[in-house]
Parts: sequence; structure tokens; C-alpha cells
Amino acid sequence: MITQGFIIALARETLLTVIMVSAPMLGFGLVVGLAVSIFQTVTSIQDQTLSFVPKILAVLLSMILFGGWMIRTLMDFFIRLSNLLPTI
Repeated sequence: MITQGFIIALARETLLTVIMVSAPMLGFGLVVGLAVSIFQTVTSIQDQTLSFVPKILAVLLSMILFGGWMIRTLMDFFIRLSNLLPTI
């Protein structure tokens, strides 16, 4: 039986899973973006591509480093979700 509490718990778990899976990529991008901004300020270089390329590489690196964990986390969530389907 679907209750309001069930929907709220499912939405909460979904949002927490999305935040956990995206946190490494966002964190790496944030740190590299901050470092590039400081570098641009110190050197007075204002090239637009200088800010995008390192961030893209940082996100790619974080996907390589944390990819296995992210896939396992998403698969565990999907398995829990698919196990709930018969009870609905």
C-alpha cells in the first residue's frame, strides 16, 4: 500500500542517493574551479577556456576514480527500489 510516508521516504532516499553520487564530481569541479579562479586573478589572465578545460578534466578524473563506487551505489538503490515494486 502506498502511503504518504512511503512516498516521502522514497523521495528522501532518492534525493540523498543523487547527492551522494554527484558529490565527488561537484567537489572536484568546485576545488579546481576555485584554484583556476585564484590563478586567473593572480596572473590577470581572463581567458574563458582556461576556466572550463581544467574543470572538465577534474570531473572526468573524479568519474574515473569514483566511478565504481557511484555505479555500486546506484545499483544498490535500484535493487532496493525494484524489490519494493511487488509490495506496491
